[in-house]
Amino acid sequence: MEGTELVAFQIIASVGSARSCYIEAIQEAKKGNFAGAEELMAQGDQDFAAGHHAHADLITKEANQETIDLKLLLMHAEDQLMSAEGFKYIAQEFIDVYHRFEAEQ
Repeated sequence: MEGTELVAFQIIASVGSARSCYIEAIQEAKKGNFAGAEELMAQGDQDFAAGHHAHADLITKEANQETIDLKLLLMHAEDQLMSAEGFKYIAQEFIDVYHRFEAEQ
């Protein structure tokens, strides 16, 4: 495997890991482990950045007139990228809500 397929799998793996970290962060915040939640959010951000950079490299290649094979796998990778980004924002909102709940008790 090489080229666009390899990059698509790199994106999928990276942002999949990020999404998992964001979901785990919500679960840690629910338990009151806010330090753990923040660590998971930071790890998720690192993983997401790796996927985002791989995606940005493809965009740069296309902007430089290089041929990029647009296949279903790449569209799936882009969908996963956007999904992970959405989970990040949702996770941060949940963590903030759990902070408020704890502060009120």
